[in-house]
Amino acid sequence: MGYARACSVALVGVEGVVVEVQADLEPGVAAFTLVGLPDKSLIESRDRVRAAVTNSGAEWPQKKLTVGLSPASVPKSGSGFDLAVACAVLGAAEWLDPAAIADVVMIGELGLDGRVRPVRGVLPAVLAAAEAGYQQVVVPEQTAGEAALVPGVSVLGVRSLRQLIAVLCDEPVPDEPADDQGRPDAMLAGLMVPGTGLGAGLAPASVRGEGHTPDLADVAGQPRPRKALEVAAAGGHHLLLSGPPGAGKTMLAERLPAVLPPLTRQESLEVTAVHSVAGILPPGEPLVSRAPYCAPHHSATMQSLVGGGNGMPRPGAVSLAHRGVLFLDEAPEFSGKALDALRQPLESGHVVVARAAGVVRLPARFLMLLAANPCPCGRHTLTGAGCECPPSVVRRYQARLSGPLLDRVDLRVEVEPVDRADLLKQGGRGEPTAVVAARVREARARAAERLAGTPWTTNSEVPGHALRTRLLAAPGALAAAERDLERGLLTARGLDRVLRVAWTVADLRGAPRPEARDVAVALELRTGIQRGAPMEAGAL
Repeated sequence: MGYARACSVALVGVEGVVVEVQADLEPGVAAFTLVGLPDKSLIESRDRVRAAVTNSGAEWPQKKLTVGLSPASVPKSGSGFDLAVACAVLGAAEWLDPAAIADVVMIGELGLDGRVRPVRGVLPAVLAAAEAGYQQVVVPEQTAGEAALVPGVSVLGVRSLRQLIAVLCDEPVPDEPADDQGRPDAMLAGLMVPGTGLGAGLAPASVRGEGHTPDLADVAGQPRPRKALEVAAAGGHHLLLSGPPGAGKTMLAERLPAVLPPLTRQESLEVTAVHSVAGILPPGEPLVSRAPYCAPHHSATMQSLVGGGNGMPRPGAVSLAHRGVLFLDEAPEFSGKALDALRQPLESGHVVVARAAGVVRLPARFLMLLAANPCPCGRHTLTGAGCECPPSVVRRYQARLSGPLLDRVDLRVEVEPVDRADLLKQGGRGEPTAVVAARVREARARAAERLAGTPWTTNSEVPGHALRTRLLAAPGALAAAERDLERGLLTARGLDRVLRVAWTVADLRGAPRPEARDVAVALELRTGIQRGAPMEAGAL
């Protein structure tokens, strides 16, 4: 009887579970049995592994073979177990030393000719292996850079099963011919899910090569929305832009990711792990360093927004926008069920998806930006524009954004139509993105210094209790907000969010704590009631 084991990783959401792949050979009729809750693609690995081992120059054992995936209670899916299954079988057949593969984590899909093909989710898989104490990982050559992002792990990138057998047997490593140049690499096809990527609203149109790099200087006029965009980026506050078509709501939204500061190392690893599992990580870019931007179509379902699908849930738009921007254009056109599903992630920073196959916790700390028209035709707020929508239709259209959802939006700004003077003005129309981004970085640095030693990094994450007990505003600064609370213009949650925005406004102007003017700006940005607060560029 022969026995050997290797290790691989099963992904549950964006978290990994180390799986022990055990191979057992017994005398009897030649058969291959795979146990341990495998899915359809994993069951098919029996034929892939057999062909790959034979075409790699090794002999397939003609005995009763049983391969077990432990723990057996964890569902396993995907083709990333092929490499570990092949090595465990070769170890049981004594082609490989069982001791040499016992503590090695192997991730990769095998082709029938023995080539090792890349799979999605390599980064979270290697992170799980490192947390479990494993120090040696074997991955496909194309994803070695992604696996090398995890510190303290020795990564070996292989191109074929023949190369791995040679390394484990301490023999000369054969050279594998590279694919012909001048055509797409078919080996990278497994990293991308069809229908996703840059063409699915995961980057502004101008970033996708369809135009020049977006800059805030391109936006004509709009001092108040521009300032709201700066405050939202500095504090991570959610923003609603409401106005007629053509006023510039989408232009402002596409320029928000460039205003946000670059991701920290930990944030980059979080975002890269989600994108790797979702199959949208661009080949050749193992680490995401900029804030992601996700703009789903208004026909998106609830499952596509918060996560779901058949079998084990997959990340949705809120997770793809983790540490970045989720832009919902034509927000009232989204289904009410999909919009209300965003309420829990907006508060907690994560989403818990419960399905029959299991419960998955996905990260979802994003900056939400909503764009809405005032009515179905969009001309309700324009003077003399000929809006023919009855008042009942306007009320129903605006009510599609529910009160509980809007209560979680910190900034609500009306985008006025651009007049001729602003649109045709020659020269600079406003501050460029670089200037605004520099102020945002300085404000984020002040907030990070103030919140050092706490689990929060931005003002939008600070709970209300800490705002009222530890981070106090100047004496008398909250008088106007308290009056609005008594009049019913603000809820208790709304008062907390006004305080958070006031802290961000104070950070933008370099003040040690919010004063009455900062609270006035926060109230005006939230309620829309004019309070005489300065809103022009640089006034804060």
